[in-house]
Amino acid sequence: MSPRAADRTDTALLRQLIRSPAATIVALAEATGLARNTVRSRLDRYEREGVLRSLERRVDPAFLGYPLGAYIVTRVTQRKLDSVGAELAGIPEVIEVLGLSGVTDLLIRVAARDIDDLYRIAGRILDVDGVKRTSTGLVMREMVPYRVAQLL
Repeated sequence: MSPRAADRTDTALLRQLIRSPAATIVALAEATGLARNTVRSRLDRYEREGVLRSLERRVDPAFLGYPLGAYIVTRVTQRKLDSVGAELAGIPEVIEVLGLSGVTDLLIRVAARDIDDLYRIAGRILDVDGVKRTSTGLVMREMVPYRVAQLL
């Protein structure tokens, strides 16, 4: 079964949520012209279906003492992919891991306190059983922030 696609009601509600993420149900209903029960049921559905991502995506790691960001491109032994993922989830500085197709297997986003900390984190990733090779790229600046409003 394919995921449900957003309709006009979803689009209106999601646009308003993007503009005002802390808005109350009443405020969202007023801004969109939707009934409060409609807003509440849609928000409940979004929660059930995983449409709305975690608030963690909005927290800047620099505020938490991790100003250095990097992406570590990783090649792994394919039959160990699940165990590699589980090991990476145990490394606190690993913010996100994406499985890729093509010449590399994983794209690992990490946060570090400084360059020495990044060196330690990269070494820890390289020590994971099943990781064959890594290549690290520093985030110099954010050129286009995470966004989805333009898709609505």
